[in-house]
Amino acid sequence: KQGQVLWIDVPISQPQAKVSGLFLKRKIPFFPHGDTQFAGMVGIDMEDPPGMQELSITVHSDSGSDHLSYSVLIIKEDYTVQHLTLPKNTVDLDAKTLKRVQQEKEELTEAFHHIGTRPLWDGPFLEPVNGKVTGVFGSRRVINGQSRRPHSGEDIAAPKGTPVQAINKGIVVKTVDHFVSGKGVVLDHGVGLFSMYFHLSEIDVTSGQTIQKGEALGKVGATGRATGPHLHWGIHLNGSRINPYALTALPISN
Repeated sequence: KQGQVLWIDVPISQPQAKVSGLFLKRKIPFFPHGDTQFAGMVGIDMEDPPGMQELSITVHSDSGSDHLSYSVLIIKEDYTVQHLTLPKNTVDLDAKTLKRVQQEKEELTEAFHHIGTRPLWDGPFLEPVNGKVTGVFGSRRVINGQSRRPHSGEDIAAPKGTPVQAINKGIVVKTVDHFVSGKGVVLDHGVGLFSMYFHLSEIDVTSGQTIQKGEALGKVGATGRATGPHLHWGIHLNGSRINPYALTALPISN
């Protein structure tokens, strides 16, 4: 379904081989996984077109290149509609604030350009904080009666100051303080996988820092455009926005 993630194993005959993939014009990096195969994660974006799509994989070795083709059937997800009421000045933005919001979007996009060649994660992925999900991934948001873009993460309500843990080992690629998302941290987990933690009251890490799975990176807050204390948790996988809980459901062994 839209918003899900596929784990793909590709058998190889030569350990020195290199494997690359392409799905809906998005490059999919593959990495060694054991002695006889490579693996890759294909994100199905929340708005990818339903229907049959091709995943093209190329295996480069000393003897030449082999091409593999897989058919992926994308199924439309039935997203909910969420109505929110926020202060007018945080929704109807003036020109100066609009410019700031656009610059901050570009800043965040820039953070996703670095694609590491190997995974940094260690075993299964964790939930960053315990609490009630108040903003569901993919929900179509209507704010003050105006239709907005779908929600690209999960909102988890928790008391202000609750520690937020890294869902897996990674490198802090950026810390931010944005108009919409407030104080936030972006972690790079390698091979195009990034996790995001927004609306924090405090940030307890710095850019370039390596953080271990389960280590606290900040505290729950209500900074930015928020109706109350909660964590906005998002995942960006090689150009696709996926449901964070699809990542925790992957059966990744230690």
